[in-house]
Amino acid sequence: MNLFPDLEKIYTQEHLSAREAQRLAQYIAFGPVVFEASRMMIRFGILQLLRDNDEGLGIEDIATKCNISNYAAKVLLEASLSIGTVLVEPKTEKYRISKTGWFLLTNESTRVNMDFNHDVNYEGFFKLEESLKEGRPAGLEHFGSWPTIYEGLSSLPKQVLDSWMNFDHFYSDGSFDQALPIVFGSKPKRLLDVGGNTGRWAMKCVGYDKDIIVTIADLPQQLEMMRQQTAGLEGSDRIEAYPVNLLEEKNGFPEDRHFDVIWMSQFLDCFSENEIQSILERASRIMDENTRLFIMETFWDRQKYETAAFCLTMTSLYFTAMANGNSKMYHSADMQRIVEKAGLEVETVHDYLGQGHSIMVCKKK
Repeated sequence: MNLFPDLEKIYTQEHLSAREAQRLAQYIAFGPVVFEASRMMIRFGILQLLRDNDEGLGIEDIATKCNISNYAAKVLLEASLSIGTVLVEPKTEKYRISKTGWFLLTNESTRVNMDFNHDVNYEGFFKLEESLKEGRPAGLEHFGSWPTIYEGLSSLPKQVLDSWMNFDHFYSDGSFDQALPIVFGSKPKRLLDVGGNTGRWAMKCVGYDKDIIVTIADLPQQLEMMRQQTAGLEGSDRIEAYPVNLLEEKNGFPEDRHFDVIWMSQFLDCFSENEIQSILERASRIMDENTRLFIMETFWDRQKYETAAFCLTMTSLYFTAMANGNSKMYHSADMQRIVEKAGLEVETVHDYLGQGHSIMVCKKK
């Protein structure tokens, strides 16, 4: 397994003492309690209050200002001491926010992940074992009877959909501006956006290049959401829709026009290895020697920092329990192997875009 240097040291060697390892094991055992207590510290405004009072506050003041009982404030604050999100001054018994608490409160990635796990994943993860054994998203039954979450997105409760969208957009949108010069370096005229979701990338494209025509290939219900999101926006008249369910192998890509670029952003991680190979084989049928396929993914092995790799490997289990039951956040070597089995080859890789994205640029062999 080839890992970036920082990850290799962490993932191949023991780096905790026995006491640290024991504490981490207990932290894992109480993981759901840690999560909910920390979420309540945010929801009741306690961490916000402590952030805004550098001198610290006592339990009674915190309870009064946050409109909760002394008991509620005390159990949450004492738990948070052990969790590590607050500190206490022994003499005055005043609490203040810690560095970890500050990141939990203010770091956008952390807040997006917390909302995503609470609103989308939490109750469904009770069926993770069933999902792993049966290869299906058993936890999705909590929301509906769809085979995958993608068919049901437009029917999810608003809060759940908002958290799902915020999670999806946070990890993709920050990479788009850096990706545009890479994709448009060859001055393409037509771009096929596979799995274009709500059209955010397509809108970036038509804003970046006034001549580009973008075709979004996606499920019909996703395309309807895209039309609603892009209606009336400048350049939306250069966005075409191509309804297709790519899980059905009989379905291919448009063959009545030539595409200079095929774009797949955070798309292939929604499929199993065999499904990815099938999709790429169908893409290769409409490619010629000048067409380039751009695969943008957050490969967990190509991250600068271990924290990012941690988030990505945990996200793989969302795909297991909630999304489709058989996909994941991929190791780049696995993706390259699938690309080559599909009759393509990786021409180059661009790393460190936005929130840890990489772009694999592929061409026909």
